[in-house]
Amino acid sequence: MSVSFRGMREEDLPAVLVCERAGYGSPWSEGIFRDCLRVRYTCLVAETRDMIVGHGIMSVAVGECHLLNLCVHPLFQRLGIGRRMLRRLLALARREEADSAFLEVRMSNAGAIRLYRSEGFDEIGLRKGYYPSADADPSRREDALMMGRAL
Repeated sequence: MSVSFRGMREEDLPAVLVCERAGYGSPWSEGIFRDCLRVRYTCLVAETRDMIVGHGIMSVAVGECHLLNLCVHPLFQRLGIGRRMLRRLLALARREEADSAFLEVRMSNAGAIRLYRSEGFDEIGLRKGYYPSADADPSRREDALMMGRAL
């Protein structure tokens, strides 16, 4: 399958939200994506000829990049799209002179943790109760594994 990457545009948001909602039990809102575009974070989409199948958001400042969101629609997972998106984001961070990368990932997201470890990320900490529960129960929260790597 041919997938290309390009900068996210405001008109992509309806398709990005479909992907986000399919991929996550506690998806980002349209407003969060709009804010990321407004402040000029690095925002990419992965697309086939027909549709957007993934997206990635990253901030870069003071020599560090923070991967804020990396999502591939469940129907297109395990095809290498997430790995390619991650590598593209890290390459862009290096171009902006970042020398380290950081992210948080749900403790329950074993596939993402495997991906990040295979790309050189190491565990650097734990954020207790960082994420809303996947079932959106406000009384429950999920821990996040903090990961980082040198660029």
